[in-house]
Amino acid sequence: GDAGDDAGTIDNVEIWANLSGGTTNDSVRGDVYETRVADAEQFSDTGASDETLVITLDTQITIAKNSSIEIAVVADLATGATAKYLGLESEEKYRGSGVSACATCDGFFYRGKDVAVVGGGDTACEEAAYLAGLCKKVYLIVRKDFLRASKAMQDRVMKTENIEILWEHNTKELTGENGVEGCTLIKKAGTPMEEEVKIAIDGFFLAIGHHPNSDVFANFVDTDKQGYILTQAGTPMTNVKGVFACGDVQDPNYRQAITSAASGCQAAIEAERFLAELN
Repeated sequence: GDAGDDAGTIDNVEIWANLSGGTTNDSVRGDVYETRVADAEQFSDTGASDETLVITLDTQITIAKNSSIEIAVVADLATGATAKYLGLESEEKYRGSGVSACATCDGFFYRGKDVAVVGGGDTACEEAAYLAGLCKKVYLIVRKDFLRASKAMQDRVMKTENIEILWEHNTKELTGENGVEGCTLIKKAGTPMEEEVKIAIDGFFLAIGHHPNSDVFANFVDTDKQGYILTQAGTPMTNVKGVFACGDVQDPNYRQAITSAASGCQAAIEAERFLAELN
């Protein structure tokens, strides 16, 4: 399975020092997922595998892995959040070849090209505005005849010349021989004015939300309505003693590799301090 979060689905990173044999060349691109698995296997006595995990965090931290059971004193929850997709077959076909759920991660690869963003909320408007600074043309595909974004974000999008909003459009399929080259849309679906619309694009960005991978912990740690684990302000501490949360599973706002890494560092430090106090 995937490593759990958005980073596990990214094929390449444009700037990633020390990824291949210690090189610091800024143009290095590497297979992030394989590197993360290798790191996990190097620094863990259990390795990174597809074992079935059953975790309980009530009176003690118990991790059941297939045929064995381990008792832990402290746990850092870093299961990330998964981007929501439309569920199209063509969407899956072109994932990593024109389909992305992170404009700040992949926008650089579409400099000077035409792209589309799906969504009508703050995230979609923010990503469209970001891509507009890189791309020649940005289509914002909106299912409704209005935006759900804040007034400030709506104004920003409306005033950006190279953003075109496609109101009341639903995505039917993506097309292309070598990656995404076009998108077929249905305008005013289910009405007498329904029509098929085709646009030429090089990139297709999803901005319809994320789902935090916290379901396995939901019975033990407090979460908000969306499922993000709640932590004490400025710390990775949860409502369960000895259990800390870090990265996207507790962060609905930033979703960046660097903020997740920093959050993971905080959780590791707190875990170390927790263990020290026990001794």
